[in-house]
Amino acid sequence: MESTTRPRDLGRLPKAHLHLHFTGSMRPTTLLELAEKYGVHLPDALTSGEPPRLRATDERGWFRFQRLYDIARSCLRTPEDIQRLVREAAEEDVRDGSGWLEIQVDPTSYAPMLGGLIPALEIILDAVDTAARETGLGMRVLVAANRMKHPLEARTLARLAVRYADRGVVGFGLSNDERRGMARDFDRAFAIARHGGLLAAPHGGELTGPASVRDCLDDLRAARIGHGVRAAEDPRLLRKLAERGVTCEVCPASNVALGVYEKPEDVPLRTLFEAGVPMALGADDPLLFGSRLAAQYELARAHHGFSDPELAELARQSVRGSAAPPEVREKLLAGVDAWLADEPAGSDA
Repeated sequence: MESTTRPRDLGRLPKAHLHLHFTGSMRPTTLLELAEKYGVHLPDALTSGEPPRLRATDERGWFRFQRLYDIARSCLRTPEDIQRLVREAAEEDVRDGSGWLEIQVDPTSYAPMLGGLIPALEIILDAVDTAARETGLGMRVLVAANRMKHPLEARTLARLAVRYADRGVVGFGLSNDERRGMARDFDRAFAIARHGGLLAAPHGGELTGPASVRDCLDDLRAARIGHGVRAAEDPRLLRKLAERGVTCEVCPASNVALGVYEKPEDVPLRTLFEAGVPMALGADDPLLFGSRLAAQYELARAHHGFSDPELAELARQSVRGSAAPPEVREKLLAGVDAWLADEPAGSDA
């Protein structure tokens, strides 16, 4: 009789989560409760129970995506709201097998509600510290500047991020519409962050092509790239990423939801993987895209035929690309090996 083997549970695969935006990590039920509490009218796209239909590859589509995000963020008004969001994000990550989370936030967006820029960042860091203790999840913060704003603001944020490196800030990023502004405009901010010991992780290679990835590497000296999938269109760039060991934070469900690729199988996971480019699968904005971390690994399995050993290697790459301390990395990598060594549940002969 032939043996049948069920796939291993990807929710039990230890992994690191390196691409999760702050408001975008919110549970839909939490958004509904906070909106009711504060009398915020939510559009149907945020109340239907289904991910909104978005297509951010054109300016109108990106504006709609950003508007939905801004409406959701307006429901975070008190330290208690921040604490709830962070705790629930940590709980969701633990449920998905994450042992390390670097949550990305632009504190200027929360400053008006929380008493200013410094109080906002301190409230966020306190919430992260508390959630880490309560859930057992290793959790840190990546401060991200907004490329739609003036580069001088990014420098201010970089200095602030460095100041709080001993309180849980591990990296500095650059988010929002990569079609706006040039990466080189933010080079001073990234130099400040790097010299302060922070990991450089700007967004690039999602809404625009390989050139934006090259700009992040050459102008910002990125150690990680947020997204980076469009590098698959340039073999020379793939070699450069692989040779430098630059991790791409790939968010497959987000890529499809925003219209970067038409179907899950179009996301070039295989191209990146076989070129030797390190990847860290991420959920990006589960509130808007409808799937969390483990679902990204499920997508790699279901639509790209990744085997369990290959999925284990993706998990290892996420850990290696993280800012986790050595003891956390060692524990997670050992857990990946143990996951792979275990016989899948339901095996029979």
